[in-house]
Amino acid sequence: MKKENRKLAQQRRAEERKKAAQKKKIKKILSYALPITAVVVLAAMILADSMKQKDAKDQKAETQQETEETASQEKDTQPTLSTDTSLTIADGDTVNIDYVGSVDGVEFEGGNTQGKGTDLTIGSGLYIDDFEEQLIGAHPGDQVDVYATFPEDYGKEDLNGKEALFKVTINGIYE
Repeated sequence: MKKENRKLAQQRRAEERKKAAQKKKIKKILSYALPITAVVVLAAMILADSMKQKDAKDQKAETQQETEETASQEKDTQPTLSTDTSLTIADGDTVNIDYVGSVDGVEFEGGNTQGKGTDLTIGSGLYIDDFEEQLIGAHPGDQVDVYATFPEDYGKEDLNGKEALFKVTINGIYE
């Protein structure tokens, strides 16, 4: 039995040495692998962060470009004042006019644009009587005499119910 015990003891020690050698190999591998893994993870994090920053910059630049394009499109779609004399005022057109109004040959307060121009949409009914309709058919650069009667309840005692003459200059038509 002693021989058998000795043999078993030797086998056990050989297995223990084998396990110890395997543990040593694993420790050695881990001693190299862990730092390498940490470096790779750190590099991946740095790369991901830089890509996020790049995406944020790209997105900001794209948003700014879209804003500029939108502003440019809005500018392109906004009507512009045309002074082309071949154009004719029609119902629904928006025009820019200057006028001087008078009652019995005397200019009245508030009846003069003083050359600053004012926009008017023909057919809107914002001006008295048939003021707007008398501009239909005129062209930019034309001077038109518009006769209109103030309503009885206009609100200014000296103008209520009075007929007025407006010397109107057509500055242009919005296109």
